[in-house]
Amino acid sequence: MKHDSAQPAPFHAGVADAPSGAVVVWATAGTGAKAARIRLASWKAGDKGTVLLLPGRTECIEKYGRAAGDLVARGFSVITIDWRGQGLADRPLADPMMGHVGDFAEYQLDLDAMLAEAGRLALPQPWFMVAHSMGGCIGLRALMRGLPIKAAAFSAPMWGIAMAAWLRPVASVVSALAGPLGLVGRYAPSTSGQAYLLQVPFEGNVLTSDREMWNYMRRQVAEVPALALGGPSIGWLKAALRECSALAAMPAPGVPAICALGTAEKVVDVAPVHLRMAGWANGQLDLYPGAEHEIMMEGPAMRKRFFDRAAALFEAQGR
Repeated sequence: MKHDSAQPAPFHAGVADAPSGAVVVWATAGTGAKAARIRLASWKAGDKGTVLLLPGRTECIEKYGRAAGDLVARGFSVITIDWRGQGLADRPLADPMMGHVGDFAEYQLDLDAMLAEAGRLALPQPWFMVAHSMGGCIGLRALMRGLPIKAAAFSAPMWGIAMAAWLRPVASVVSALAGPLGLVGRYAPSTSGQAYLLQVPFEGNVLTSDREMWNYMRRQVAEVPALALGGPSIGWLKAALRECSALAAMPAPGVPAICALGTAEKVVDVAPVHLRMAGWANGQLDLYPGAEHEIMMEGPAMRKRFFDRAAALFEAQGR
């Protein structure tokens, strides 16, 4: 499949609430069998540097419209991404609602394409990173392999996968047997092809305690179904468990970092986050009382705290 790089791509501005002036393009990540068409959006705005905004699983560029605005307001340029398998990027399976990747190394190809686009557009340096959930897993690997990022702010990073105690041994056995039993393209246990935001009410949700931000996120997938994604494949789960295990065995990178984690977190496994940040010499764990998984999609006070602290860290490193 041949894709043209850096061609204009659609952007659903009506549901994004993003700053004006977005440059949204298709780009090809990887080559041969690993090639995928991804979507990139950038705002060439502030001159303090450029923030690489790395979304989590199921997420799309539009969901980070307000986050881009928060960063632009603090003097930064921004570039963000639809990872392969989600948003409007190529989806590899016959069932487009199933989130899938064969190996997390493929996401690094997407990230390399993102950096290439930042270079092509001459986005201002230095480069910083804000990474949420699965994006935090991808971002940590990027730091480990020496991408030129001066500082990083993580939000509820997926350095381990939260699951019920009874499911842990099941997940490891199922993921180990996924290939031999032909299960790679099946939904992971307890997940389905329905988008979480359309599946549950605001009350009791595990993403945010802020109703207005819940409505913002829900409206995006309700009004633009092409942006929605359901549960992950067993293949994705296998790849994620393998990547989290590999990263856990590596020492923390030397890049200065802060890591925001809500005390009500229920989506990622918090133990590996505490462990990682305890061993990160110039890293700081920042706990948000009462916050759920999506700290950048919480209420105004929490969002302001997150973006103010990220901006302060970036400015200190950018001098």
